[in-house]
Amino acid sequence: MKAIEIRNKYLNFFKNHGHVVIPSAPLIPENDPSVLFTTAGMQPLVPYLLGETHPAGKRLTDFQKCLRTNDIEEVGDNRHLTYFEMLGNWSLGDYFKEESIQMSFDFLTKELNIPIEKLSVTCFAGDKDCPRDEVTANCWKKAGIPVERIYYFGKDDNWWIAGEDGPCGPDTEMFYDTGKPKCSENCNPSCGCGKYVEIWNNVFMEYFKGKDGKYIKLKQHNVDTGLGLERMTMLLEGKETPFETELFAPVMEKLQELQKIDDIASRRIIAEHLRASIMIICDGGRPSNIDRGYILRRLIRRTIRHMNKLQISLDELSTLIDINVDNLKEMYPALEKNRETIKTVIIEEKDKFVKTLTKGEKEFAKEMEFAKQQNKKVIDGKVVFKLYDTYGFPPEVTEDLANENGMQIDKKEFERLFKEHQEKSRQGAEQKFKGGLASTGEMETKYHTATHLLNAALKQILGPHVHQRGSNITAERMRFDFSHDSKMTEEEKQKTEELVNKWIAEAIPVEHMEMKKEDAIKMGAEAMFIEKYGDIVSVYKIGDKSLELCGGPHVSNTSELGHFKIKKEESSSSGVRRIKAVLE
Repeated sequence: MKAIEIRNKYLNFFKNHGHVVIPSAPLIPENDPSVLFTTAGMQPLVPYLLGETHPAGKRLTDFQKCLRTNDIEEVGDNRHLTYFEMLGNWSLGDYFKEESIQMSFDFLTKELNIPIEKLSVTCFAGDKDCPRDEVTANCWKKAGIPVERIYYFGKDDNWWIAGEDGPCGPDTEMFYDTGKPKCSENCNPSCGCGKYVEIWNNVFMEYFKGKDGKYIKLKQHNVDTGLGLERMTMLLEGKETPFETELFAPVMEKLQELQKIDDIASRRIIAEHLRASIMIICDGGRPSNIDRGYILRRLIRRTIRHMNKLQISLDELSTLIDINVDNLKEMYPALEKNRETIKTVIIEEKDKFVKTLTKGEKEFAKEMEFAKQQNKKVIDGKVVFKLYDTYGFPPEVTEDLANENGMQIDKKEFERLFKEHQEKSRQGAEQKFKGGLASTGEMETKYHTATHLLNAALKQILGPHVHQRGSNITAERMRFDFSHDSKMTEEEKQKTEELVNKWIAEAIPVEHMEMKKEDAIKMGAEAMFIEKYGDIVSVYKIGDKSLELCGGPHVSNTSELGHFKIKKEESSSSGVRRIKAVLE
């Protein structure tokens, strides 16, 4: 069964069960401090999971484009992906465990025709904080899962919380039995041997964990689910890896045709990273040296490194992009519209990287000469790592150059430094997500409203070409990216700051309205990604200063914001500037 068929079956199934289909949010999150990219279906719905009313109602379903960066270096094996699609359905204070489980069971067995004997499930085992989730287990028994395939595990496996505190609860996970033999007598869904593959996760948010570590029952019980499309496609098509499905097959076949050296890991890296890069660029991302721009740069450069490794001409990049767009445009129609932009961005980045490689070779020549003067036959691991980290110079290229000069590299030291770097990156990625649902406090709400005023002020000071291109908000500060192709002058910054503070002093009410999307557009409401919104939208109006589609949350009056101060204005990426500001 093709991926788009699975997606359409899913959306139609839940639509027929009273859910409203909402559009996928873009990969680049709007006003979310927790991550660089949209990493899960629940992420754009945080305000509504916290109790805000969603314009589309209490039952929602969608497909969500997602990108996770903490396993980039693992891509190349038979399962890791950075970009993936998550199918989800939500109950915002409506149905709970029994209906959620019955719908999941019916979709798997009746719509996807998965035999019941292929399914196993897990439930929360209970601990000192919360009891064993017998309700969920009984729902599965009632649905038709035999008791011997219902397992109980602790918080590490069957509990969900975003960060240290906030809304949380037990989850239930569904597993597909691949038919592989058990690795031992104790083989079960928590085992990593490959017999059991997780396909769906239903989270039951019924508790709130306070900063004191105590759990209390929530008034509004939510259900948040996620089903990975690539994984489900792989299983239903009877493939061993996602790279054999129709999502990757045309690119993988072309790479095999073009390569002069055979390496399946490199082919997978090129196919995966190119798809991820295309999706990021289509949603407005551009390469840079910071944050998500750095991730995009890293993905493109890893693609190029592995094309070089396979001795594929870099002129083939344009062909590979076309194959991807043609293959995926039915699922993501925006790819066709952005085809030429995608090519331009990737090819420009390729040209920059080729220059980087030239610089790296020069730097290597210096280090090699220094080593020879000291009668060394081995290039230090820290030198290899510096070339990789500072110049983007691949360690395998360093090794090849060293061998050509009768030398070796200290692989062990490099690998140690590289692992340390990986661990720091992973911790950083985890820190980015820390807070999750709990990160919408009083200050974040104020900063959220301040971005609207700043956007409006920049339009007045710099011109109507200014549009929001992204933002990042924490309790301490706001960061705002906007379209503008030159550095702001001191006078422009001062005038912008003064205008925002003037509107704050005017104590303008912040009005919230719900209306049809076309009516909001007719009114002149602005939105960063108009296509991400459903038919009914939330619009926030701040007097005659600002009118924007937005999910909230916001203060009720500008007078609540305090004093606005621009701390820094800098380049974010080509044609995009960035302001860092605080409320004092």
